Amino acid sequence: MLHSRARILSIFILAAACVSGCDKPADKAPEQGAAGDVKAADGQLAAGGGADAGAAKPACDNCAAADTGADKGKAADDGKLVVYSARSAKLVDPLIQKFEAATGVKVDVRYGDSTNLVTKLRTEGDQTDADVFFAQDLGNLGVLRDAKLLRPLPESITGQTQASLREASGAWVVTSGRVRVLVYNPDKVKPEELPLTLKELADPKWKGKLGWAPTNGSFQAHVSALRALWGEQEAEAWLTGMKANEPVVYPKNSPQVAAVDNGEIQIGWVNHYYMHELRRANPALRAANYSFRTPGDAGNLMMLSGVGVIASTKRSASAEKFAAFLVSKEAQTYFTQETFEYPTTDGVETHPDVPGIATLSLVEVDQRALTDLAPTLSLLQKLGIQ
Repeated sequence: MLHSRARILSIFILAAACVSGCDKPADKAPEQGAAGDVKAADGQLAAGGGADAGAAKPACDNCAAADTGADKGKAADDGKLVVYSARSAKLVDPLIQKFEAATGVKVDVRYGDSTNLVTKLRTEGDQTDADVFFAQDLGNLGVLRDAKLLRPLPESITGQTQASLREASGAWVVTSGRVRVLVYNPDKVKPEELPLTLKELADPKWKGKLGWAPTNGSFQAHVSALRALWGEQEAEAWLTGMKANEPVVYPKNSPQVAAVDNGEIQIGWVNHYYMHELRRANPALRAANYSFRTPGDAGNLMMLSGVGVIASTKRSASAEKFAAFLVSKEAQTYFTQETFEYPTTDGVETHPDVPGIATLSLVEVDQRALTDLAPTLSLLQKLGIQ
């Protein structure tokens, strides 16, 4: 009897121990998803200097690990996608519809200003609804990377783009390019009268004749590049001279092109494709683009758009499909032929009305310089420009 009671007691003790200490099933890792098949194209875009090219991709020091998407109340990968887009609906909504048709993924796009969307993402943190950030410029992607709000993309996606345009840690993939230019009114100024260099735009002879958009992301990214190319003091001195020329302030690029056309200003400082877009709607547009004639001038800068996947997403497969689609031949052709931009993959022709990259003598600058946004914003505020 005593022996039976001892056996029963032993079984009870073992059962209790198993409840508290037996191995539990491992937590299921967040779904990583496939990148999607995107074939590499031929040719090469000669633009900029920069980020690591053929070497193996290092770990992303500044972005979140790829498996940080623990369930924070967001849906699992369910064939849906929430995209915060700083690129306008007019430019990219037709392309997003193509993605939906090709993949069956339903996209909820929330359009907004670059700065406001980044502020929203930083405020929301891992509680955000967003799965993807579609950026107008790399500066704001850099802000999100440094805040560890992006997860690295696989090399199968980032490797589709030209080596010189890749972000070293894979925090984003570049999707299209725009060249910074002066847009001018040929009725008011002849091309040979325009400055040879960007620095000469600060000459007092241009006082009251200029326009610019200091709150625009491309403007801020270009100033970030100037700080890297010229140094802090020289960049500040140039901005001071530009401010003294009393440029008309616009909220973005396209109003500058319209202002050139109607004679309000003679010169605007914009991205190249706005003039082409407005000319498509109005063939009589009195505006033309101008690239600085000095080879490699700091004014001849390639600006890049890109896309990053939010670190906390539970829809990584759909998010990566979206990123992969944007560097596919179909999407790259859309960017060149419909929005007059430059491709970031090889083997895609530019629009016939857009000068080939090889004719522009672009400045070489590490693309990482364009993401150094915080000191640029401080400088613009210090000078009363923003």
